Amino acid sequence: MGLLKAVLGAASSTLADQWKEFFYCEALPPNVMVVKGQKVIGNKSSNKKGSDNIITQGSGIVVADGQCMIIVDQGRVVEICAEPGEYTYDMSSEPSIFSGSLGTSIKETFKTIGKRIAYGGDTGHDQRVYYFNIKEMIDNKFGTQNPIPFRVAYQDIGRSFTVGVRCNGVYSYKIVDPLLFYTNVCGNVSQQYTRAEIENQLKSEFLSALQPAFAKLSAGGIQYDQLPAHTLEISDAMDEVLTKSWKEKRGLAIVSVAINSTTISPEDEKRIQKYEDLAWNRDPSNAAGVMVDAQANAMQAAASNAGGAMMGFMGMNMAQAAGGMNAQNLFQMGQQQAMQQQTMQQPQVQQQPQQPAAPAANSWTCACGTQNTGKFCLECGKPKPAPAAADGWTCKCGAVNKGKFCAECGSPKPAGAPLYRCDKCGWEPKDPTKPPKFCPECGDVFDDNDIK
Repeated sequence: MGLLKAVLGAASSTLADQWKEFFYCEALPPNVMVVKGQKVIGNKSSNKKGSDNIITQGSGIVVADGQCMIIVDQGRVVEICAEPGEYTYDMSSEPSIFSGSLGTSIKETFKTIGKRIAYGGDTGHDQRVYYFNIKEMIDNKFGTQNPIPFRVAYQDIGRSFTVGVRCNGVYSYKIVDPLLFYTNVCGNVSQQYTRAEIENQLKSEFLSALQPAFAKLSAGGIQYDQLPAHTLEISDAMDEVLTKSWKEKRGLAIVSVAINSTTISPEDEKRIQKYEDLAWNRDPSNAAGVMVDAQANAMQAAASNAGGAMMGFMGMNMAQAAGGMNAQNLFQMGQQQAMQQQTMQQPQVQQQPQQPAAPAANSWTCACGTQNTGKFCLECGKPKPAPAAADGWTCKCGAVNKGKFCAECGSPKPAGAPLYRCDKCGWEPKDPTKPPKFCPECGDVFDDNDIK
């Protein structure tokens, strides 16, 4: 048993002329969830007395948008199709599944329900076609008769408490698995199955699921008066809570939830106001403002005291002294707190590591590592090294010379360090050991003749 796609361009009004018999379903009303397909005998067919519960070989079956069709043979589902189009029923072909917008998960459901039944080309004793409305079922109103617990948290003061929330709104759902809905809910309906038959059950379960869904939203930091602005989060939370009882058992899923209003009892409103005042007065500046306002009211009351203004002011001063705190002290605390916060918000300047003190300009380091300022080392007595050999050559005694012999000890100039002076004009380079190629004064070439 199977469905073969038919390539036909006929309109629904002329389908009866194309097949022996065909099954077609008009647009399903919003309140109808399932309807039994009615057999229509073709105008040109001689089969005018066919049984309503037997599908003839070669019959046509039409599936419209927003519909899912199943074929039930002897009480068991043997075919399913959710793709809009025209199909031919062929008992000799292998069964097929056209899942359409329902996705591939419907195939797993089909396997779970049971294997398909085949009759070797013979018709069964009872065959039926059902059409499911898989469009969104909208405008399902709800309202909480009893308050739902909702946790209100105040992180500023580290406290939380539970209030009772009443709310009302609308929700929508849809059939996402027609096989489960047929197997576990509607079964072999004679004509149609409407929303009214399951509405009370779904609404009761929906209201019961609000409590765990609200608990999840409360854990996410959402306040009760912000619930109407979080419809997506509410829909996801409700769908998660109702997955087992709706989706896995009945093939239904929540599409959207819209909350029109939320209210709490006057007692809970006073409790919330109290905690909000406590959180407000944790700031010293705010507390000072409240105290100034209270003192102004007290002064007005003291001025109109029946026992005299003096008695009233005396009572006010005694109350202030007993409190141990005045507005001025609170304002100072607020300023200090603001300055601390400002300091914490400023970028911290990273302290650079302290550089060692620079040595004195005339200091020198001996070979033994001692810092000295005189002409001889304080530790080993060695003489101060001569400056760089830019002004001549350094003798082993430490003296700097320009001639061929040391002016201090008479030692000859070490080999390999000749000193130059122009033999034409007498010009001497700044570093006698490194003459240029030509004399800048007379242009003479520097060679061995220019060695001192």
